[in-house]
Amino acid sequence: MSQQDIFYKKILKKLEDGTLILPTLPEVALKVREVIDNPNATAVQLADIIVTDPALSARLLKVANSPLYRGRVPIESIHMAVSRLGLSMVRNIVTSLVMEQMFNTSSKKLEKRLKALWEQSTKVSAQSQVLASKLSKMNTDEAMLAGLIHSIGILPILLEADADGSLENEDRNLEQIVDNLYPRVGAAILRKWEFPESLIEVAAAHRNLNRNSGPEGPDLVDVVQVAYLQSLFDTEKAPDPTTLNKVIAFEKVGADTGLSVYEIDEESEEYLEALALFNMKP
Repeated sequence: MSQQDIFYKKILKKLEDGTLILPTLPEVALKVREVIDNPNATAVQLADIIVTDPALSARLLKVANSPLYRGRVPIESIHMAVSRLGLSMVRNIVTSLVMEQMFNTSSKKLEKRLKALWEQSTKVSAQSQVLASKLSKMNTDEAMLAGLIHSIGILPILLEADADGSLENEDRNLEQIVDNLYPRVGAAILRKWEFPESLIEVAAAHRNLNRNSGPEGPDLVDVVQVAYLQSLFDTEKAPDPTTLNKVIAFEKVGADTGLSVYEIDEESEEYLEALALFNMKP
């Protein structure tokens, strides 16, 4: 049995018996979610939690004053920012900052890989938001979050591989292991975080190119699947046109299999603004 087979079986066993170390949400994120999930909660209560975290406060103010959300009056306080952005958007910003911090590492071997993974996640998130904005029954904030968490399952696999050490010089085989396992690991992480089933399904099913959301579609998986596939354009992982033309999600969301979101002129500005929420550039 090869080292790759041994590693694959080890990850799979840990996942199935519940011993794989999965990332946890920091206390501030849990408190924010608890307040938002409380129907009697107020924006003041939420702001009081956020001001205790300087990094989160700074990100929230930046987003509130971004071209996508700013009004005539500049936002100078967290209370004003929460009121302008709304509870759902604040929750997503908290999650995005928490995830960004998770992708930081002291390992030089993983630094480049995790940075690339975070950049790809943010681009899928921004593309998901743009796609959702074109669909009448789709929540754009939820689509943004769904795009951001679609590949969270890759993180613990890479950390395990780094600790294991046996795959250090075999990137291609590691990529195969990651591709085979990360949707299941991602679904496990989101269940642990007690995310809604719709987001768990995004992590689990966005790479299933034969998926059909049925007559009720499009759903979040359709949106993220299209955004994910578009993010692969001009990369070695890009599916061939014949494969893309068979992906039902493109028809569901009304997207062209031959164009990325950024390439569509009327959507370019919206995509750039969405990407700017993560301090990213195309």
